[in-house]
Amino acid sequence: MFGYRVPAPDEAMLISGGRRGLGGAPFRVVTGHGKFVVPFFRKTRFLSLAMCESEVTETCVTKQGIALHVRAVIAFKVGNDHESIINAGQRFLSDQDQMSVLTGRIFAGHLRAIIGSMTVEEIVTERQKLAAEVLDTSKMEMAKIGLIVDSLQIQSIDDGDTGYIDAMSAPHKAAIQRQAQIAQAQATQAAVEAEQEAARRQAEYARQTAVVKAEYSAEVDRAQAQAAQAGPLAQAHAQQEVLDAQTELAERQALLRQKQLVSEVVKPAEAEAERVRILAAAEAQRMKIQAEAAASYDRVALDRMLIDQLPQIVKEAAGGLAGANVNVLNGADGLGEIAAGLVSQGLTILDSVRQNLSGQESDGNHSEQPRDNGLLQLSARRDKKSDDGPVDVD
Repeated sequence: MFGYRVPAPDEAMLISGGRRGLGGAPFRVVTGHGKFVVPFFRKTRFLSLAMCESEVTETCVTKQGIALHVRAVIAFKVGNDHESIINAGQRFLSDQDQMSVLTGRIFAGHLRAIIGSMTVEEIVTERQKLAAEVLDTSKMEMAKIGLIVDSLQIQSIDDGDTGYIDAMSAPHKAAIQRQAQIAQAQATQAAVEAEQEAARRQAEYARQTAVVKAEYSAEVDRAQAQAAQAGPLAQAHAQQEVLDAQTELAERQALLRQKQLVSEVVKPAEAEAERVRILAAAEAQRMKIQAEAAASYDRVALDRMLIDQLPQIVKEAAGGLAGANVNVLNGADGLGEIAAGLVSQGLTILDSVRQNLSGQESDGNHSEQPRDNGLLQLSARRDKKSDDGPVDVD
């Protein structure tokens, strides 16, 4: 649009004519937006706010009187605030390249002043400290002309032909060289050890390979030998199995024959022996029974003979009593009682003998004492009569 002006992002638009700017400035400052400017009545100029660079190469003398050639680079720009833009516009708007020249001169002066208060060792070892001090001393002066410094870098420090810096660095160089030699020796030793380790590993690998090959060859030979022996071994195993089967069959046949012999010879012999033993026992029992029967028959016959003779015995006893010396107290009655008693006793004996005889006929194992009891009593009575003499009967 006619009369409407817009500054670039890294520019400040300065409008002169008409009303004054802030703080009584001869122009107004516009940044970041456009402004309508009346043609012919207003004049517009642009001040760069971009980063600028200034290089400083200066020979400075240190506190020790040693000349040093110092090379530094300064990065600076116009400040973003209106005051810095106004200060820079009033000084550099017509010739903005003068900002770099003036900034280099300012820093050269401050650099000489600060290096003059330091030793070479401090300058070499503490470059950041040198740069910080230069920035601090130049900050106020740069702000007055509307400039701000973003960074100061000291690129090189050289003492020319004096060799002071080289001499100062000699011990460090020697230490570094010594460390380098040590490191080289260590590296060489490590390399030798690595080579030895590699050789050892190669030898170990070769040994293991040889062992594996030998084991593989032995395994192949063993497999071939086993394959060659497989046929005879299988035949031998088959024959052994046949022999084992034949042996087992022979053992079973022997066991079967043993059982047959037991059933055909031993068992019949044992049965015959048992039969003979039973027959012998039966014969012995029969003979015993016959003997006992014979003895029993003899006793029965004797008993029968005694029974048959008993009346005669009683008669003889009565006859013997008639010739005995007997005192009869009650006369004929007493004598009759004696005779009656003898007859009664004889009859009792006779009955007892008959009963005993009947019992023995049913059970031939009874003892002979009951049969002979009556006879023994009769004999005892006769003996007592003969020994005692006359019998008194009350």
